[in-house]
Amino acid sequence: MHEANAITVIAYRDLLKFLRDPPRLVSTFIFPLIFIGILGGSFQASLGKQVDFNFLAFTFTGILAQTLFQSSAMGLISLIEDRENDFSQEIFVAPISRYSIIIGKIFGESFVSMAQGVGILLFAVVIGIPISLTRFLILLPVCLIVCFFGGAFGVIIMSNLNSQRAANQIFPFIMLPQFFLAGVFSPLNNLPWFLDLLSRISPMRYAVDLIRAVFYSGSPEYNLVVIDSASINFIIIAVLFGLFLVAGTFLFVRREQNR
Repeated sequence: MHEANAITVIAYRDLLKFLRDPPRLVSTFIFPLIFIGILGGSFQASLGKQVDFNFLAFTFTGILAQTLFQSSAMGLISLIEDRENDFSQEIFVAPISRYSIIIGKIFGESFVSMAQGVGILLFAVVIGIPISLTRFLILLPVCLIVCFFGGAFGVIIMSNLNSQRAANQIFPFIMLPQFFLAGVFSPLNNLPWFLDLLSRISPMRYAVDLIRAVFYSGSPEYNLVVIDSASINFIIIAVLFGLFLVAGTFLFVRREQNR
């Protein structure tokens, strides 16, 4: 119970910081909606007759997964911010598990990302993407899984960085290639072998494919847009989540102890 309370407090702190930052609130909702509406709409208008699936829905699922994954991962920059403000030192002297601290941060940023995810799902309904109430409710826990996965990925990246400046410079370099390797904007069928290899070691790929596997389940378009089944993607995500969490926490704690 003591550890659960610590996780709750840390998660609540990050969620409260998000709610008290109006510019961040606006930007986190606006950019994904612009990508779906403008990019997805333009692709559907120009390529809709050349493909056998709705490109707007395809872009929606990619942007949804990418936003959840990236937002949770980048939110872990607050670990570095706390380190620079010596807040992390205050947390680490508390009698709680190091894993509780990291899990609390992941939970907090995941809740922030879920707020974005719900907004994107509602926007999809508004622009006419077919989402039944049942599918909407099924997507919510899947989105939460993607948020946790992104948070764990953020932990292992941030644990190897020394400053916010380094994080802001390196993080886009890590994330941007994954937009294309994960198939956010285009299908991954028939990739050259070297791009297929890079795609398979891109964590975001499994987040995107999991969302699409659930969204397109039972649809005739399923085989055209989904690479692996939801169960395979979930297993891969679970394994990578464990590896990222354990390795990232170990590296972060060691760095704190050596300060």
